[in-house]
Amino acid sequence: MLGVVDYGVGNLFSLSASLRYLGVPTEISADKDVLAKCDRLILPGVGAFGDAAKKLRDAGLDEVVKQVALSDRPILGVCLGMQLLFEKSYEYGEHAGLALLPGVVSPLADRKELVGKKIPQMGWNSLVKKRDCPILSEVDDGEYFYYVHSFYADGESDCCDAYSDYGIKVAGVVRNKNVYGTQFHPEKSGDAGLRLLAAFTKI
Repeated sequence: MLGVVDYGVGNLFSLSASLRYLGVPTEISADKDVLAKCDRLILPGVGAFGDAAKKLRDAGLDEVVKQVALSDRPILGVCLGMQLLFEKSYEYGEHAGLALLPGVVSPLADRKELVGKKIPQMGWNSLVKKRDCPILSEVDDGEYFYYVHSFYADGESDCCDAYSDYGIKVAGVVRNKNVYGTQFHPEKSGDAGLRLLAAFTKI
């Protein structure tokens, strides 16, 4: 059973529709006991990092995510959910993350290379593979995925398996052992996104 962590910071409709289309048995839940028994988790998220991290902690779901990760079951963070997997974020202050991925999340607006660029990055961008990654096994180099974000993880970091160029290298897919993340929304990325989600369900 695939568990989707429901902690009140995102519209789960598109993600649940994609998983239903793929025929993946899915439990969308805020119940710690239910999620702890799942064989894999997806951590979605939209909105502000600090607020989301607090809601996750207040519900006790941060410990469930860590428990699943430490038991070597696959976890996929999507968009803000991916960012929460890092050590910290500098989104309107400094906020602690789950520290399941090494590194930090920073504002795109702080990068001088992006002066004149539209922030948030909103729309389609091609994905450049840096190395093999299980969730990209059915995705070709250069395929397009849908992004909506104002904060990013460094595409040069050791945990980045694929990046998109937005004037800087923005981490598109990150991984640390059984913990995966995508800055883009696979559930809004058409056929390529469905293939990525299907690959995750087969790890």
